[in-house]
Amino acid sequence: MSKVGVIRDIDKGARGEVIRVEVTEYKGNHYLNLRVWYTDKDGELKPTQKGIAITPDLYEDLKDAVISAEDWIKD
Repeated sequence: MSKVGVIRDIDKGARGEVIRVEVTEYKGNHYLNLRVWYTDKDGELKPTQKGIAITPDLYEDLKDAVISAEDWIKD
């Protein structure tokens, strides 16, 4: 059984949008998916095309880049 699902929804603070961090599976491959979702008129969250989906082997590079950005922001 594979592990897929929502890790966390991060409130963007605007118009009911969230950044959803999730692990997905597509055609037998796993992806780390970071995507903007919006709240429709019925109150349901729906995905937008804004986001990225990366394979697990790119995770370390992405994590290192985010940590570098954090260091830059703090300086």
